[in-house]
Amino acid sequence: PAPTRLTSSAASPDLASADPEQLRLMQEQVILVSPTDEPLGPASKLDSHLVATHALPLHRAFSVFLFDEDNRMLLQKRAASKLTFPSHWTNACCSHPLWVPEEMASIKAEPALGVKRAAVRKLGHELGIKDGEIALEDLAYMGRVWYKAEADGGVWGEHEMDYVLVAQKEVHARPVENEVEEVRYLERAELMEWFENEEKVGIKLTPWFKYIVGLMGDSWWSGDKLKTRAELEACAEREKIIKV
Repeated sequence: PAPTRLTSSAASPDLASADPEQLRLMQEQVILVSPTDEPLGPASKLDSHLVATHALPLHRAFSVFLFDEDNRMLLQKRAASKLTFPSHWTNACCSHPLWVPEEMASIKAEPALGVKRAAVRKLGHELGIKDGEIALEDLAYMGRVWYKAEADGGVWGEHEMDYVLVAQKEVHARPVENEVEEVRYLERAELMEWFENEEKVGIKLTPWFKYIVGLMGDSWWSGDKLKTRAELEACAEREKIIKV
């Protein structure tokens, strides 16, 4: 299928003052999928996320949950220049595999191979994690969450088949300014405090972050420690699609 292009909505007041790099990234082609996660064709990020003129088509995404050796989860605060969910705290990295052969590798051939390639690419793009710091084999594919959510104001939204990837690896995050405002490591108890008292703590959390931790998170830990890779693999539900 022919890629879609930025529509006339790109000239709308909402985008007139947008960060040029963020606007450029909105031209990237994501993977539209069926409810069973079969690829249907490409669409621009703009067409996939703008509520006002589109129906938020279901598309493939990923969420990386990254832990250090002390079992703390790495969180990022999305930059204020982000068009979707700016200044929200979320998991280490969340983005999209693109409509390119290397990121569309069949889930049946090797679980989530294309998505893992996209995740390594975006960990570098957003957090400045250099080549070799995290590899495809470091990422455990845990399953998929299908969710839909609108951002404040109802202009932007998400409708995603979100692949969940978990890794425990020491990395050196070098946040890219127009992608990430801040990073922070939280122990499990601190993370739960944020989730239970979001308004009191004075933060905003992305909806997919809350959905995934709420639906899957408990199975990743043994007490306050992240489970071993073998234990994570054992509790993964790779064939299942969890619909919110």
